Amino acid sequence: MHALPDATRERRVVRRGLAALAVLALVTSAAACSDDGGSGPARADVPGVTDTEILVGTHQPLTGPAAPGYSKIAKATEAYFNFVNAQGGVHGRQIKYKIMDDGYNPANTQQVVRQLVLQDRVFAILNGLGTPTHTGVLDFLKAQGVPDLFVASGSRNWNQPDKYPHTFGWQTDYTVESKVMATYIKNEHPGKKVCHFGQNDDFGADSLAGVEQILGANALAAKETYVPTNTNVAPQVGALKAAGCEVVVLATVPGFTALTLGTAARLAYRPQWVVSSVGGDYLTLSGRLGPEGTPLLEGLVSANYLPSVSQTDDPWVQLFRKVNDEYNSGVEFDGNVMYGMAVGYTFVQVLQAAGRDLTRESLIEAVERGGFKGPGLTPFRYSPTDHSGYSGVRMVVTSNGVQTPVGSVYVTDDGDGPVTEYTEPPTTPPANGVPAP
Repeated sequence: MHALPDATRERRVVRRGLAALAVLALVTSAAACSDDGGSGPARADVPGVTDTEILVGTHQPLTGPAAPGYSKIAKATEAYFNFVNAQGGVHGRQIKYKIMDDGYNPANTQQVVRQLVLQDRVFAILNGLGTPTHTGVLDFLKAQGVPDLFVASGSRNWNQPDKYPHTFGWQTDYTVESKVMATYIKNEHPGKKVCHFGQNDDFGADSLAGVEQILGANALAAKETYVPTNTNVAPQVGALKAAGCEVVVLATVPGFTALTLGTAARLAYRPQWVVSSVGGDYLTLSGRLGPEGTPLLEGLVSANYLPSVSQTDDPWVQLFRKVNDEYNSGVEFDGNVMYGMAVGYTFVQVLQAAGRDLTRESLIEAVERGGFKGPGLTPFRYSPTDHSGYSGVRMVVTSNGVQTPVGSVYVTDDGDGPVTEYTEPPTTPPANGVPAP
C-alpha cells in the first residue's frame, strides 16, 4: 500500500475525532433523558403522546338501539377532561378524546376501532361501550398492544388478565350486581315467582348467572331473552305473564327497559321490576316513555354503584353538576352524565399515577397497582390478577319520580363468595375537582 500524504492523514484524524465527539454527545443526551427520574418528555415512539397532548379514543352508540341515554356518556367524559385541561391537564399534557359512533353494531365497532388505532394512532381506547360490540375488538387491541381501559359494560370478559392483559372493566360486573339484586329479592319478596329477561349475549348470561347463584339454578319460573335489533318484545313479555312471574329481573339497555315496561302495560301486566344499573336510570327511562308512560316507573327497583343524581347534597354530584354546567352545555344531568364524568375522573387518576414519562406499559402498571378512590360506593378490585372494576352495588327505588337509595351497600365476587355489607365511609373530591398527582 502507498503511504498517505501527511495532510491527508491529518484530515482523516480530524474527521474521526469529530465523529466520535458527535456520538458521545448523542449518548450523553440519551442518558440525560433516561436518567431524569421519570420527569423527562414523552418518548417519541409512544402513539398518541407528545410533550403537550394525550390522544385517546372510544367507540360509542351515538345512534342505534343503545343511543338513548348512552349517547351522553362520552361527551360527559370529554367535558370532565376539558375541566382538567383548563387547570393545566395531567403532567402538563392536555387530554384529547376522539369519540366515534358505532351505532351499537359490532361490524361498525371493528371499523372505527381500527381507524382509531391504525390511522389516528390513539394512546389508548377508553370506555368503549357495549358487550356485543367490544367483544369483537379484544383480540385486535391485544395484538396492537393498545391499553383497553374501563370498558363500558359489566361483562366478565374484561377480567381475563392472562388472556387480555391490556383490558380492564370499570363498572360493577353483571354477575356481582345480580347477586346483590337477587339477595334483595330474597329478602324483600320471599316466596314470589321470580323470572329473568335479558339481552341474548354475555350481558344477559352473566346477569342470569348471578341471580341463580343466590336463588338457585331451578328457582326461576321463566327465562326470556331479546335481540337488540328486534324491538318487538311482546312474545317474551307475554311468556313472562303466562308463567305467572311476580318479580322480573331485567338485564336490559335503557331502550329495551322502556320497551318492556310499555309492552307489559299494554298487556295489563305489572310485576315488580328489578333492573340492572345498565338500564335503570330514571331520567333516561322517563324520556323514552314520555309523560303518559312515566308513571310506569313508580316502584321500579334498580342497582347503582355511584351516588344517585337525586342526592343533591352529595359532593360528587355537586362537582359533576358544576362541570356539566360549565363544560357540557348544561345538558340534563342524569345517571349517564354522572357515569361519564366518573370514568373521566378515574382515568385522570391513572394518568397521574403513570407518571410524566408516560408509556402504555406504565399506564397498565398504574391500573394494576390500584388504590384509586373516587365517587364509587365500593372499592375497585384492580390488581395484576383482577381486571374487573367496582366490587358491589346499592339498591335504589323510584318513588314520586326520585330514585332513592335503600338499605346498605353490598360487595361480593363473581363466584360463590358471600354477599356482605360494605361499611367504609364514602370519599370526597379534592377541592379543585382534579385528582392529585
